[in-house]
Parts: sequence; structure tokens; C-alpha cells
Amino acid sequence: MRINLMVILAWGWMYFLTVPAIHAQATTASKDSQTVSEQDVKLLRQDLRSQKKQLIAANLTLTDAESTKFWPVYDQFSAEMTTLGDQKLALIKEYAKGFGSLTDTQAQSLLNRSLALDEAVTQLRIKYVPIINNVLPGTKTATFFQMERRISALIDLQVASHIPLVQDQH
Repeated sequence: MRINLMVILAWGWMYFLTVPAIHAQATTASKDSQTVSEQDVKLLRQDLRSQKKQLIAANLTLTDAESTKFWPVYDQFSAEMTTLGDQKLALIKEYAKGFGSLTDTQAQSLLNRSLALDEAVTQLRIKYVPIINNVLPGTKTATFFQMERRISALIDLQVASHIPLVQDQH
């Protein structure tokens, strides 16, 4: 794959710098240079989605006919993934807000809902395999999902590296 790993990592940092800021916002009442507004998070997420699309476009070799059919399906897939991303962000905010005083019950609830979101992402990918396979040949469908999963894995790794462990709250 021609995607430059450093470009993706640098790109991902933009978004994930918001996670500690969300934590700081949840644990301090003052607005300072570490806080990020909801609008900033929204803009960063839009930019991330745009760059993800650009990376896929630059690395998935499509004919004109395939492009015409693929990109509307991709946009629909991306919109559904964004909805799941909204839920993940809400869960991260809830975790940040409760960090330092999470009970066992709250921690278990966050874990269960996080795992349910992981499952929902997997189910969404499964749902879209035949849909994308209707507009692209099998090798290109597989290539798209490889790229989508690699980019998502890098993003997830960046997020996870900025979220403190539950046991560190005490």
C-alpha cells in the first residue's frame, strides 16, 4: 500500500490530541489552553474523515465507471461509521467525566458499551461487504476493507494510547 504511515500517524494526532483535552475539560472547571471546544472536535473529525477518503482515493485504483458507483456507497458507509464514531466519542467523554471516581459498576458498563460499539462496527463492515462487492470486483472490495481497517486500527491505537487505564484513577 502506498499510504505513508507517518502521514497517517501525524494526521491521527490532530484528532487524538482532543482526548486529553476532553479529560482536562471534564476534570477542571476553567477554560484554558488545554481545552478543546465541541466545535473544534467536530472540525477535527470532519478533517479526519476527509483525509481518510483522500487516502482511500489515492490508494484504491478504480476505473471511472467503478468510481461513479463506489463513492456514493462509500459516503453512505462513512456516514454510518460516523454515527458509531459519535457514540464512541460520547463514551470517551463519559469516561473522562467520571475518571477518578468510577465505581466497579460504572467501569463495567463503560466496558460493555465499548465492546457493543466494536461489535456494531464489525456488523457494519459485514453489512457493506456485499453492497460494495456489487459495485467493485472482489479484489478491490477486499482492498478497500483492508485499507479501511488499517486506517481505523491506527486511529483506534492513537485514541487508546491517550486514554488512561481505569486502575490509574486512584
